[in-house]
Amino acid sequence: MTTEIQHKSFDELTRYIRVRSEPDDRFVEFDFAIGYPELFVELVLPRDAFKIFCEHNKVVHMDAEMIREIDEDMVKWRFGERGERY
Repeated sequence: MTTEIQHKSFDELTRYIRVRSEPDDRFVEFDFAIGYPELFVELVLPRDAFKIFCEHNKVVHMDAEMIREIDEDMVKWRFGERGERY
């Protein structure tokens, strides 16, 4: 799953997030990606800082299909093509 970024400058690339923490948690745990949703870093911020971060980066929340594809790809790389654990 790669996005179309061949003709965009770095500043034009889409910023993606996937929130992993619960809504009432004090800190927000999330994945953050630039351009390629499958290449992300895991970050943790206080709730207010997270809101500012999202506004500043004009983030796009990963949708269910994107998340499913990323999770399937991670299983493939971790356990092999069919997701079998060795």
